Parts: sequence; C-alpha cells; structure tokens
Amino acid sequence: MNGLVVCVLVLAAASVYGVLHRRRSGRVRVRGRDGGRLLGAAELGEALGERATLVQFSSAFCAPCRATRRVLGEVAGLVPGVSHVEIDAEDHLDLVRDLGILKTPTVLVLDAGGRIVRRATGQPRKADVIAALGEAV
Repeated sequence: MNGLVVCVLVLAAASVYGVLHRRRSGRVRVRGRDGGRLLGAAELGEALGERATLVQFSSAFCAPCRATRRVLGEVAGLVPGVSHVEIDAEDHLDLVRDLGILKTPTVLVLDAGGRIVRRATGQPRKADVIAALGEAV
C-alpha cells in the first residue's frame, strides 16, 4: 500500500511540474537581471535592426529552434525595421554564460539601441513576439 501512495504522489508532483513548465515555456517576459544590459553589433556578429532586433540563441540538436527561426523570420518580415539574428550557443559560450542562457531556444528582444527589453525561453508564439516588439519600438 505504501508503494501505491508513493507512486500517486510522484505522479501528482510530476503532473504539477509539467503543467507549470508548459505554461512558462515560450512566454515572452521581462526578466530583472536583463535591465539595462546592452548588446551591440560586435557581440551579435550582425548589425542591429532600425527599430528592434530579435536575437535567437540556438543549438544544432534543438528541434524547437527550427520552428522558432521560422516564427522570428516571419515576424521580422512583417514588421519594418526589425531584424532577426540567430546565434549558435555552442560557438558563443562566453556570451551565453554572461546573459544567463540556460536552454535553447532563448529569444531576446532588443530595442533600437540594443537594450534587452524582453526574453522568451522556449518556442514563442508569433503573437507574443509581435506584442513584445511594441515595447521595443
């Protein structure tokens, strides 16, 4: 009987964790540690967009990174002055550590000056990215 109780408790805890993880993944939000942090063309390897820049940290083995690349490319094509920069996390470990990137894909929304205004961990939805650009522009 004790084994059954333990099994039910583990399943309940795993379910709660799964629901919370799914709700948080891909959400574009402000993160306190990003406040005031600037990224420039030297760090990104490409020029910033006129109005905003979508920076995507990816890795070769990341399946959601391909879908995120497509979403961010579409958004950059829809909104004038917005560019999309994809950075291979494995090739830029110092930058990844400095920014606290823990998983891929991670998307940073930068304003025209390169200041980080929003961050999404996981695959973001197109509508959320467009809404986050409203604060960057």
